[in-house]
Amino acid sequence: MTVKYMEQQDRDFVMSIDKHVNDIGYHQRVYTKTGYIIWEKNVPIGIMHYTVLWDNLPFLNLIFIVAEYRNKGFASQALAFWENDMKRQGYKMTLLSTQADEEAQHLYRKLGYIDCGGLLFQHTPFDQPMELFFRKVL
Repeated sequence: MTVKYMEQQDRDFVMSIDKHVNDIGYHQRVYTKTGYIIWEKNVPIGIMHYTVLWDNLPFLNLIFIVAEYRNKGFASQALAFWENDMKRQGYKMTLLSTQADEEAQHLYRKLGYIDCGGLLFQHTPFDQPMELFFRKVL
């Protein structure tokens, strides 16, 4: 498995997965190198992208692995790559989240992430199960 920064030619693959990004957002990920493509044997199998909160805290917005490649260790390897990239850039801690009804929370805990809070969006335009937040000191 390899992880590479998103490039312009990866747009269709990313947009097929991430329905929240538009062309401007995609170009920004490419320009700022905040988006990644996860590859297995020259086949794109997933994506990750992050933002930096408060100018010093990387927050992983999304990690997605194509269904047929799940439960094979690719997400763990991709997260390790991201953590190392963040550490190399001088960050001291990372943050990520998942909904309370999603299985990813178990993976995050297994990889050393610690629960650090949650948000409820009931009765809002973003109504969803509780969003759980996790932190990891690098």
